[in-house]
Amino acid sequence: MSDLALTHPASAPRAIAAPAALPGRASATVWIAILAAMIGAFMAILNIQITNASLLNIEGGIGTGVDNGSWISTSYLIGEIVVIPLTDYLSRVFSFRNIMLSFASLFAAFSVACAFATDLPTMIALRAFQGFFGGVLIPMAFTLVFTKLPKAQQPIGLAMFSLAVTFAPAIGPTIGGYLTENYGWQTIFFVNVIPTAVMVATLYFTLERQPLNLGLLREGDWFGIATMALGLSALQAVLEEGNKNDWFGSPFIVKLALVAAVSLSLFVANELIVEKPLLRLRLLTQRNFGLGTVAAVFIGFALFGSIYLLPAYLGQVQRYNAEQIGTVLAWTGLPQLLLIPLVPKLMERFDIRFIAFTGTAIFAASSFMNTAMSLDYSGDQLFIPNIVRAVGQALLLTPLSAISLGSVAPQDAAAASGISNMMRNLGGAIGTAMLSTIVTKREQFHSNIIGQAVDLGREEVRQRIATMTDYFMAHGMSDPASARHQAIIALGKTVKQQALIMGFSDTFAVVGIVLVLAGIALLLTSKPKGAAAGGAH
Repeated sequence: MSDLALTHPASAPRAIAAPAALPGRASATVWIAILAAMIGAFMAILNIQITNASLLNIEGGIGTGVDNGSWISTSYLIGEIVVIPLTDYLSRVFSFRNIMLSFASLFAAFSVACAFATDLPTMIALRAFQGFFGGVLIPMAFTLVFTKLPKAQQPIGLAMFSLAVTFAPAIGPTIGGYLTENYGWQTIFFVNVIPTAVMVATLYFTLERQPLNLGLLREGDWFGIATMALGLSALQAVLEEGNKNDWFGSPFIVKLALVAAVSLSLFVANELIVEKPLLRLRLLTQRNFGLGTVAAVFIGFALFGSIYLLPAYLGQVQRYNAEQIGTVLAWTGLPQLLLIPLVPKLMERFDIRFIAFTGTAIFAASSFMNTAMSLDYSGDQLFIPNIVRAVGQALLLTPLSAISLGSVAPQDAAAASGISNMMRNLGGAIGTAMLSTIVTKREQFHSNIIGQAVDLGREEVRQRIATMTDYFMAHGMSDPASARHQAIIALGKTVKQQALIMGFSDTFAVVGIVLVLAGIALLLTSKPKGAAAGGAH
């Protein structure tokens, strides 16, 4: 992309048309620009999950129920998903530099605005705009790696990007939890201001000014843009609201599902027909890019879905506060700081498909480790699975990106980046919504099974109620009837809690199965050619 040219800060507007003088080495200016862009990608991805440990606090602050809390995360994801495929087109119309600087500034502005939301609809709208303006920062950072770094240095750039993709959502709840407990939930929306300001200031001097190309507005795939935005929004609404509205027993859900199906079908048909499509879906016919994108959807499902599940479990079952949740989740992120920088060296020595598959298998193993939950399964018991998960994620994202994008021509890098990042985030949005539904459905299933066994005709049940009645009478209740009534209520709560724990256990099994599917997709890829291939040289 010509509008990605870089300049020296001290000599703007003179462009550096190629990497530095040393062959096969990028200049310091290129690396500074890429590092600044990675800050933007990190912050954009961080904000997907920064609210998760604080959902109960935010829900209380804006006066909504726990059933609606996932909208606070998924509305942000939808905003990102809609804008990511638009990024290449917008950067050609308004220039890469203008889009990155303006959208980054608006990202920070809408983030601050979220702190002042007083109800759920306002919060959803502001989070969607925050995601929309922050979403461009992800593919733009990704595109810089593939267009400005020589092949030999691309694994380093990909490792930096992978650190943003995996470490940011893992550490997001930790940061959000600490700020919420110590300074109030509103403060989590102020964390973007300083990093974004640093990024904007740096890119202001390192990205070349480019003229606008407003004539391209006439060539825009506006039908594709409209059908994609409408279809994805309707699909997410179906996933979010279906569980609460009896799915297709609700006329509202049926209408939304029809809108999603028709809009997305028209979108796909349009993209395959028009001369200048919004998304070049034909790139998916390339074996490694197509299979890599399939794997990216499954991995996005598992990555964002598991980061939604863990805070939900710790908050709903173990009654952890936001800071305690963040402390537990920190161990899914911190080890990656040490491991991800080592991945490019591994990619030089081993087949990157083997590295990616190993990472996927380890990530899946960590999910299956969480399928034997009990009432005593809390922070200490999650420590080992979280460490295992961190190792798997660290080994996964960089090789996956190299497999998917390694065989794509440089001129197609921006378009492929938009598709890959959109599909990963779409997998995350679908995963968050579906896993929330699965938890509810499995809790209902187990509650019915356990409830059938809790029969007053059984001696064990009568004995348990008698023991609990004695307990309540020994702790201030003098009326035996009231104490017995309280014992029955307490037993019901125990049944509900046990069913909820089993529901979460089943849902982690689903995450593990999805990762197995991702591993199968990776095994079907061919060995990349050139520097991305890995292995001994």
